[in-house]
Amino acid sequence: MPGQKLIGVQFKPVGKTYHFALPEDMVVETDDYVIVNTARGKQIGKVTTDQVVASDHQQEVQTVERKATPRDLILRDMIKEKEAEAVEKAANFLENSRYGGVKAIDAEYSFDSSRLTLFLSYENSSDFNMRSFIREAAPMYPDTRLEIRQVGPRDVAKEISGLGACGIEKRCCSRFLTEFSSISIRMAKSQNVSLSPSEITGICGRLRCCLAYEHDLYEEARKLLPKQKKTVQTPLGEGRVLQVLPLTDSVIVDIPEIGRREITRTELETGKMTEQVPVIPAYEESSSSDSDVEMVRFDNVGSPPKSRDARSEPSRGRSRSSKNRSGQAKAKAQEGSTKTDTGKDNLSSQKRGGRGRSSSRRGKRTPRNDNKANNDAGKGN
Repeated sequence: MPGQKLIGVQFKPVGKTYHFALPEDMVVETDDYVIVNTARGKQIGKVTTDQVVASDHQQEVQTVERKATPRDLILRDMIKEKEAEAVEKAANFLENSRYGGVKAIDAEYSFDSSRLTLFLSYENSSDFNMRSFIREAAPMYPDTRLEIRQVGPRDVAKEISGLGACGIEKRCCSRFLTEFSSISIRMAKSQNVSLSPSEITGICGRLRCCLAYEHDLYEEARKLLPKQKKTVQTPLGEGRVLQVLPLTDSVIVDIPEIGRREITRTELETGKMTEQVPVIPAYEESSSSDSDVEMVRFDNVGSPPKSRDARSEPSRGRSRSSKNRSGQAKAKAQEGSTKTDTGKDNLSSQKRGGRGRSSSRRGKRTPRNDNKANNDAGKGN
C-alpha cells in the first residue's frame, strides 16, 4: 500500500526475504527479531532491510505484530531443537516404511508449535500418496497439525550444502543465494562455455546458478558487436565473423588471403588499425623444429644420455662382428661344398670299379631297366 513503511524479514539464515508492514509507532533496525503473522501461523524472523521501496502494484502484506523479547529468542532456540528431532523421526519412519525414494529434508514449526511443516524430496517416486503419509505419520507428532511440502533438487542441495562443483568450500546456494533464478542453456552459449554436462551442471543435477552472474554483462557487450557468421568490413578488407569476444570488445574475422585477425569494435567503427595484430592460426602448431626433436626408444627411457661418439662406437663394433660372422659363414659353406664334391668323386670312382650294387643300395633306388643293364654289364665283364 502506498505511504506504508515496509521491512524485509528473513526466517532462515539463507532464505527468501518477505515484506511486512511496520506499524507507525514501532521502530526496528537491521538484525532485530520480530513476530509476524504468516499463512503458516506466527513466525519469528530477522529484519534484513528496514526500508523497502513499495511499488504501485504492491499486494496486501501482513503487519508486524511486535518485536521479539529475550524470552522469544530462547523459545526460538528450543523450536530449532524440536525441528531437528522432527526431521530425524520422519527419516526413521521413511526408512522402515513402504515409501521408497522419499527423503526428509527439513522441518519448520510455527512459533506456538501448533503447526509442523515437513519438507520432503520425492521426485523419483511418482506413486507417493501424501494423504496416506500424513495419516500414518501424524501420530508421531501429537497436538500438531502436520503439513507436507515437496522440494526440488536445488532446495535439497542448498539444505545439505557441501563442496561446490567448481571447488569452493561451500556452495553458492548455501552461502548467499536467497532465491533461485531461472537458468537456460542460452546463458552458457553466450559466455562461450563448454556445453559438456560436467562443465555446466551443478551437484544438484541442474544448470549451475553461476551462469546467471555475468549473463547480463555479456548480453550488453554483444549488442555493440556484430553477430557470428556475419560479413563485416574491416580496415584489412572484408571478412566473416568467426567468434565474438565480449570481454575484450572485439571479434575474430576470417579475411581472405590474410587469415584470421582479431579486430576491435573501435577499429570496425573508425576503419583504421590501431596496432599491428598478429595472425590467429586455425590450430595450434608445434613450436619446436625438426632439428630439436630427438627420437627416443622406450626401452632406453631413464638411461643417461650418451655422446654422439659413444653411440657411434658400438655400431662400428657391431659392423665388424657382422663382417667376421659373414666371413666364417662363407668359409663353412666352401668347406661343405668341397666335401660334397669329394663325395661325388668317390662315388663315381666306385661305379667305375664295378661296385654298382653296393652304391645302389646306399643311394637311391634305380628303375628296373637300369638294374638289368647293370647286371648284363657285370656278366659281360
